[in-house]
Amino acid sequence: MKQKTINKNELVIDGTNATLGRLASYAAKQTLLGKNIVIVNSNEVVVVGTKEVIMNKYMDLVKKGGSSLKGPKIARNPERIVKRTIRGMVPHKQYRGSEAIRRVMCYNETPEEYKDVKKIRAGKEKRGKFTTLKQLVNLIK
Repeated sequence: MKQKTINKNELVIDGTNATLGRLASYAAKQTLLGKNIVIVNSNEVVVVGTKEVIMNKYMDLVKKGGSSLKGPKIARNPERIVKRTIRGMVPHKQYRGSEAIRRVMCYNETPEEYKDVKKIRAGKEKRGKFTTLKQLVNLIK
C-alpha cells in the first residue's frame, strides 16, 4: 500500500469528538491563511446541547427551505453540514473566500490515502448533553 505524503501546506484534522463550531472556526482561519484542509470522520463531530433544541433548530431550517424546485437546499450529510458551517465563517462572496472554500475537503470516514497520515486531534471526550452529526442526520431525514 502506498502511503500518501502530505506537504507542509496541508492539514488533516480528525473530527472525532470535535465541537462543530470550534472545528469550523479553526478550519476557516487556516484555509484563509492558504492551507489545504482535510477533515476526516465528520460523522463523529459533536453539536453541544440537548437533542430537542438541536432538532428544533435544524427542523426549522428544513421547513424554511421552500419548494423542492427552488432553494435553499438544506444539507443532510454530515460532511456537507461541516463544510457549510465553515463556509459561514469565511467571506465566501469575495474571491479570497471562494478560493478558501475550494481548499476544504470533508469526509464522513477516513479515506485510504489518509489512513497512515498524522492527523490533528480536534476533540476530546465530551460530558453532558450532545449529539453527533450522524445521529442528527438520522433524526432529520
